Amino acid sequence: MCQLSWKIHCSFPVTRNLMTLNVTSFIVVNIQVINTELRNARAMEFAIHEINNRTDLLPGITLGFQIHDSICTTCHFATCACLSDKRQYPTFFRTIPSDHHQAAALAKLVKHFGWTWIGAVRSDTDYGNNGMASFLKAAQEEGICVEYSESYYRTQPRSKLERVANVIRTSTARVIVAFLHSWDMLFLWQELLRKPLPPLQWIGSEGWIIQSDIKRCIGCGGVIGFSIPGSVIPGLREFLLDLSPAQALKSPLLTEFWESSFSCSLKGSSGGARKCNGSEDIRALQNTYTDTSQPRESNLVYKATYAIAHAIHGVICNDTQCDKSAKFTPWQVNKDGYLNFVSVGHYDSSRPRGQELSLNGVIIWVGGQTQVPRSVCSESCPPGTRKAVQKGKPVCCFDCIPCAEGEISNKTDSLNCMPCPPEFWPNTQQDICLPKPVEFLSWDDTLSIILTVFSIAGAIVAVSVAAVFYKHRASPIVRANNSELSFLLLFSLTLCFLCSLTFIGQPSDWSCMLRHTAFGITFVLCISCVLGKTIVVLMAFRATLPGSNAMKWFGPPQQRLSVLTFTLIQVLICTLWLAISPPLPFKNLKQYKERIILECALGSAIGFWAVLGYIGFLALLCFILAFLARKLPDNFNEAKFITFSMLIFCAVWVTFIPAYVSSPGKFTVAVEIFAILASSFGLFISIFAPKCFIIMFRPEQNTKKHLMGKATSKSL
Repeated sequence: MCQLSWKIHCSFPVTRNLMTLNVTSFIVVNIQVINTELRNARAMEFAIHEINNRTDLLPGITLGFQIHDSICTTCHFATCACLSDKRQYPTFFRTIPSDHHQAAALAKLVKHFGWTWIGAVRSDTDYGNNGMASFLKAAQEEGICVEYSESYYRTQPRSKLERVANVIRTSTARVIVAFLHSWDMLFLWQELLRKPLPPLQWIGSEGWIIQSDIKRCIGCGGVIGFSIPGSVIPGLREFLLDLSPAQALKSPLLTEFWESSFSCSLKGSSGGARKCNGSEDIRALQNTYTDTSQPRESNLVYKATYAIAHAIHGVICNDTQCDKSAKFTPWQVNKDGYLNFVSVGHYDSSRPRGQELSLNGVIIWVGGQTQVPRSVCSESCPPGTRKAVQKGKPVCCFDCIPCAEGEISNKTDSLNCMPCPPEFWPNTQQDICLPKPVEFLSWDDTLSIILTVFSIAGAIVAVSVAAVFYKHRASPIVRANNSELSFLLLFSLTLCFLCSLTFIGQPSDWSCMLRHTAFGITFVLCISCVLGKTIVVLMAFRATLPGSNAMKWFGPPQQRLSVLTFTLIQVLICTLWLAISPPLPFKNLKQYKERIILECALGSAIGFWAVLGYIGFLALLCFILAFLARKLPDNFNEAKFITFSMLIFCAVWVTFIPAYVSSPGKFTVAVEIFAILASSFGLFISIFAPKCFIIMFRPEQNTKKHLMGKATSKSL
C-alpha cells in the first residue's frame, strides 16, 4: 500500500555561483546516497541477525549474506512495472508496489483536486518511461489532459535540459506530474531557478518526493505525491549505532563510511587526513545513516529479508506459527529547517473502485493558502452553457457555448443542452425550466378595465334611452318610428354591450361557449329589429299611396314574427355549432415561445364563420333596403339613419377580420370586444341620438302637425 505524503517548499535563496551550487549539491547527494544505502544494507544484516537468533523461524539454519557496491549503474528502481514480466524476471518479487498502482493513484490525486490541464516530466529510463506511460493511460481514463510530456536524463546534453525547462516556463499548465529520479529532479530544478518561474504545483513519484537533497533546491512551489510508508524497526537504531572503529575496519564499506563521516583515517595518515584517535562518537552524527525516524527503504529491505526467511520456512519447516499482526505507526518529521513532510492521506489499491484515495486534514498549498491551486486549460462551463471542444486541441480545452433558445443545462460542464417541456421556458441563466406565464385578458388588465367601462356605460345609456322613450311613448316621434321595435332594439343593444364582458377573464368551458353564442344571437336580434324597422319604413310609404294596403301584410304581428324567425335561425346555427364542435379553452404554445396564450379555440371554424356570415348577410340586406328608402318623405327619414348605421356596422366588421387575424395574444380578444362595442355604439348613436335630441331639446318638433306638415310640403 502506498502512503500519500504532502510537502510545502519555500524559495531557496541562490546567493552563490550556480556552478558551485551544482557541485556542492552533487557531493551532498553522493554522500547522502552512500549513507542511505549503507543503512539499507545494515538493515538487511540486522534482520538476518534477528532471524538467526530465533528458534521458531529457521531453527538449526544460519543465513548468510554478501554485499556488493553496484554504484547505481544498473539501477532502474524496483517499482518499475516492467519488472512484473515473469518471463524476463521469473525470480523477481516485490516488497514495494508497482508503478502501475502509483500511476493510478497519481491520476486519482490529480482528478481529486480538479486539475484537468497538467504537464508531465519523466526520467528517460525504464522507471520514468514505464511509469509515465502508466500514468498517461490512467489520466486519460480520468478525463485529464496533458499539455506536454517531456523526458530527460542527467547524462544527456545540457541543451536537452534547457529545452525541457523552457517548455515548463512557457506552458499554461500550473500542475506538473514528475516521474523522475532524485538526481534528474535536482538538475531540472537548478535549471528552472536560472530564470523567473511562475508558482507551480508538483506531483511527485516516490523516486524523489521525500529525498532531502530535493527539498533544498525547490523554489516557490508546492509538492504533493506518494511515498513508501515509513515504520520504526525496533532495535535497528541501536544496531546501527553499535559500531566501533575496530568493527568498521572489518568491512570496506564501513571503513569508508567511518572515514568520510569523521574526516579521519582508520589505517593511519593518508592523503593529508588525520588518524582516527578513538574519540569519534557515532551517536553525535546526524545524517541519513543514523536517521531511523522514517527508514522507508530500510523497512522494505527488512521485510524482504524476513519474506525470504519465511519462504524457506514454508519449504523446510513444519509446525511453526508466525505472528503477522504487528503494525507500526507511520510518521514523518524533518528538522533541518527547510520544510516538513506531512502525511495527509493514503492510497490503498485493494479498496473498492473509487474509494482507493483517502485524504484527511487541511492541506496548506503554495503561499500558505488553503484554496486548491487551479490548473485547467479552460474554466468549467457554468450551468446554462455547454462544452464545445476547440478544434485541434485536447478535450480539456473547450469553449462554453450558451444554450440555444428554449434549452437549459442544469449542471457544470454539460456536454449538451436539454430542451424545456412545451409548457416551460428557461430562466435568464438558462439553468432551470420555469412554467411559462399564462396570458389572457384578465379583469385587472388596464385594457380590460377600459373596455368594461365602455361596455357598462353603453348598457346604461341604452337603458336610459329606453326609459326616456317609455316616458314619451305617446309622443309622435316615438310612435311614428314603431315604438315596439324601438324598445326591442334598445333591449338587444343593451345585451350587445353586456355580452362583450363574457370575453374578459380566464377562458373556461362555459365562458368560451357563452361568449360566441351570446354575441351571435344578440347581434342577430339587433339587426333583425333594424331590418324590421327598415321594412316598416318601406311598407308605410307604400301605404300612403291610393288604394294600397301594404301595412296589412306587415303589421305588428308580422314584424314580431320576422324578428323571431331571423333570431331562431341564428339560435339553430349556434346549437349545431355547440353540439358538433364547441369552442373550448386552448393553450396556444406556438404563437409565442416564452409564454402561453390561453384562448378559446373556435372548435368548428365553419360554425364560427357561419355565425358571422349570417350576421353579415342580415346587415347587408338591411343596408340595401335602407339605402333604397333613403329619399322617402322627411317624416319617414329614419331610413337615412339606418343606412348610416349599417354603413358603420359593415365597416367595423370588415375591418375586424384582418385585425382579428393579425392581433397577437390577448389583443385578439380585445379587438373582438372593440368591434362589438364600436358597432353597437354606431347603431345606437345613428338611430336613437337624433330622436333623443328632438325629445329632450326640441320638443316643439315632436308634434304630429310638424311631422305631417313636413310631409305635405315635401310632397308638393
